[in-house]
Amino acid sequence: MPNRLAHETSPYLLQHADNPVDWWPWSSEAFEEARKRNVPVLLSVGYSSCHWCHVMAHESFEDQETAEYLNAHYVSVKVDREERPDVDAVYMEAVQAATGQGGWPMTVFLTPDAEPFYFGTYFPPAPRQGMPSFRQVLQGVHQAWDERRDEVTEVAEKIVRDLAGREISYGDAQTPGAEELAQALLGLTREYDPQRGGFGGAPKFPPSMVLEFLLRHHARTGAEGALQMARDTCERMARGGMYDQLGGGFARYSVDRDWVVPHFEKMLYDNALLCRVYAHLWRSTGSELARRVALETADFMVRELRTNEGGFASALDADSDDGTGRHVEGAYYVWTPEQLREVLGEQDAELAAEHFGVTEEGTFEEGASVLQLPLRDGFVDAGRVASIRERLLAARSGRPAPGRDDKVVAAWNGLAIAALAETGAYFDRPDLVEAAVAAADLLVRLHLDEQARLTRTSKDGHAGANAGVLEDYADVAEGFLALASVTGEGVWLEFAGFLLDHVLARFTDPESGSLYDTAADAEQLIRRPQDPTDNAAPSGWTAAANALLSYAAHTGSEPHRTAAERALGVVKALGPRVPRFIGWGLAAAEAVLDGPREVAVVGPALDDEGTRALHRTALLGTAPGAVVAAGAAGSDEFPLLADRPLVGGEPAAYVCRNFTCDAPTTEPDRLRTVLSG
Repeated sequence: MPNRLAHETSPYLLQHADNPVDWWPWSSEAFEEARKRNVPVLLSVGYSSCHWCHVMAHESFEDQETAEYLNAHYVSVKVDREERPDVDAVYMEAVQAATGQGGWPMTVFLTPDAEPFYFGTYFPPAPRQGMPSFRQVLQGVHQAWDERRDEVTEVAEKIVRDLAGREISYGDAQTPGAEELAQALLGLTREYDPQRGGFGGAPKFPPSMVLEFLLRHHARTGAEGALQMARDTCERMARGGMYDQLGGGFARYSVDRDWVVPHFEKMLYDNALLCRVYAHLWRSTGSELARRVALETADFMVRELRTNEGGFASALDADSDDGTGRHVEGAYYVWTPEQLREVLGEQDAELAAEHFGVTEEGTFEEGASVLQLPLRDGFVDAGRVASIRERLLAARSGRPAPGRDDKVVAAWNGLAIAALAETGAYFDRPDLVEAAVAAADLLVRLHLDEQARLTRTSKDGHAGANAGVLEDYADVAEGFLALASVTGEGVWLEFAGFLLDHVLARFTDPESGSLYDTAADAEQLIRRPQDPTDNAAPSGWTAAANALLSYAAHTGSEPHRTAAERALGVVKALGPRVPRFIGWGLAAAEAVLDGPREVAVVGPALDDEGTRALHRTALLGTAPGAVVAAGAAGSDEFPLLADRPLVGGEPAAYVCRNFTCDAPTTEPDRLRTVLSG
């Protein structure tokens, strides 16, 4: 019989709806039930494409005896971290403070007042490698709750007090200057892996936001080292197993330092961020590899993540059926030499094995290899390789596909909108721009209410119950601003303004200018989460700083500019010390130092040939954070178009920065020079 999760919209929660565990969704009723029964709460947090979440579910939550024990002694609450990043952030902070590490699945024991007192991540069904079994943990916590309640309560209260004392030291609320950004670059150089690209050791994550900073820093300063790190890292990632060499798109991370074996799940946010990075790398260098990867990644998102309603699904699972009924990580993506021969025949299989690095012993498990593009000397028959790719992709599409998390997350769709809009504009792919517009339409129609308040998620055309957090407002505004620049439709600038007004009113501390992840009127947790560091995606804090700055450049709004600069004070404090974890903030600081530049393109009409040429040139400018408004002369579509006439009857571009304007130009080549950073 299904439990209470059967009525939820989250695919992750629905995966647990048939567990024998009597799960509750996160709700005041669950804690009321714990109070009434005088039992602790087991909080289990995960997400649908998390491999070890599936393992623990199968081993423990599907086990009848374990479920009966849980049901007798606990109220069990299941949370999708992607639906409730605020709940996840608050308790993950507690887990990391107590144990020095964190991850998912996250397992936390709470009092009926939601105060945490015991923590862990994955617990095995039997003791192993020094870890107690899940049953031992359940029995130990139950015993402590029954026999040492005062001690448990004291621990919980101390943890909550300690968390409250961890307020962020904000610095001096000034934006970082050239010196701090140079220090950040030096710090990145020290952690850079010159042999393999990327930063640090294994596991290696795609450093999308740091790469954006490096490209902007190079554009502003001409620092060749910054461009070299960005270019080499992008090439190594694109040639490694983390990139899907057949279908495009990136996996979550590489388990090794050499980008060979990925953790196979594919997340919307990674692919949106990386699509944009590769498009920007092409814009800076003309790299053919960057162009190919940007387009293949955009096509992957549209082909495999787009939902029937026009939004983008959250993720594809790492695991899939290997053809024998077993769910195995990477089964969809890996190849043995024998499988190559079955599809391609002997000669082409030999070429494919050499081209994609497939070996007899395998680079993954059980003799299978992850496809890569090792650097090879000599001639490659491009036509033959293209035919091999097509045939392998067709054969792979006959394999059982990984599951898809169809939940539409507002923030990640905002990132996808920005990436698809820009990639479509750069490479003359109007279909990609149309996909971005369709996703933006869905967000306006389904996720925004009459007061322009955002709902975080939707599924199958139905809005979820959870309020948007700071990253939703900031990333959706970022997407709308990119769409405004690409399409010349001022309505997207208006919508961005509505969202950013909420950031100023409901997420910003008026005293310090620091930002909170949840709104002032959101559900009160044991602590109001606040994290400026970029992890898998930009933090809400740094994303808001970027969007506020762009909006101010478009509109001349002093409150938005001031809010952006005050928010970047934290980058001044953290940039020189931990640059890998505040890349998006460093990128915003580069834009502040450059102006950012404001570009207005006017013509007889937006689709006039001369206007189009200037508009495209403006979009391809590398000046950090430059904003572009394009439209017909006399149009009131954008504030930047006001009082900007044609020049001698010709389309013209106007460029301003720091309250000073260049003479207007009618020549794309001249505009290109002005916007080259």
